[in-house]
Amino acid sequence: MTDLLSDNYTDFDDSKLVTLSIDGDKKALQTLIIRHQLFVYNLALKMVGNVEDAEDLTQEVFIKIITALSKFKSESKFTTWLYRITVNHFINSKKQSSKLRFVSFENYFNTIDNVPSSDLNEQEEKELKDTIEEIRINCTTGMLLCLSKEQRMIYILGEMFEIGHILGGEILGITPGNFRVKLTRTRKELYNWMNKRCGLVNSDNPCRCSKKTRGYISEGKVDPDNLKFNTRHTSKISEISKKKAITFTNTVDELNKKVFQSHPAQTPLQSSKIINDILNNDLIKSILEL
Repeated sequence: MTDLLSDNYTDFDDSKLVTLSIDGDKKALQTLIIRHQLFVYNLALKMVGNVEDAEDLTQEVFIKIITALSKFKSESKFTTWLYRITVNHFINSKKQSSKLRFVSFENYFNTIDNVPSSDLNEQEEKELKDTIEEIRINCTTGMLLCLSKEQRMIYILGEMFEIGHILGGEILGITPGNFRVKLTRTRKELYNWMNKRCGLVNSDNPCRCSKKTRGYISEGKVDPDNLKFNTRHTSKISEISKKKAITFTNTVDELNKKVFQSHPAQTPLQSSKIINDILNNDLIKSILEL
């Protein structure tokens, strides 16, 4: 194993950590996983809309990445290489919540409309603040699942994480121009439906997350004592996007973007278990001789 002059592995760039990991440095490999886990997990969560499936996908993709570490060429950026493997794995994966599979926008919004609405008083809104936010995140994540896998991936990369057309095209294996066109079309389709039916971006729409709260609770669709989406986070999606700081305007497109970029950037519920399972995977241990 390579000797280090410093125990602070976080100071090393990705290429250094890859080299050390290939040499069997377990701490370097752990640092590499932790550094990129937030992006991979949140990408998975938006792709499948299910916490358990997202955790499984995160573990699967890191095992795939680690087994291919020796093929990484340092002349390219590690993040680009990692993103490409991650995206291909997610698009080809069959994991997706069966409850939200193959739902059209019209059927999805009709299902929401069928949930009883009732006004909350000021005290109830205060007490149920986290639950209302849970419904908002869950509902808008469901909207993403009305898109095809390719549309969903392009939207998450290009709009939520603000990855540029050149890098986005490289990750997906298409031209930058094609990536731009597909993103524009996907954005238009999603936003048209939101502008017609969602009260978050159009105040003329009657649907309000707070008004649906009692209905979602009574139907067992959300549990105030066991939140899935509005938990385990210290930052927003916008803070791990490529542009980091984002200034929103009042244009319709920016209001729609804000709805999704304000989603929490979550850490996996089983974060430590995922890392330990990866490091203790027999294939990983045999390849890297950990």
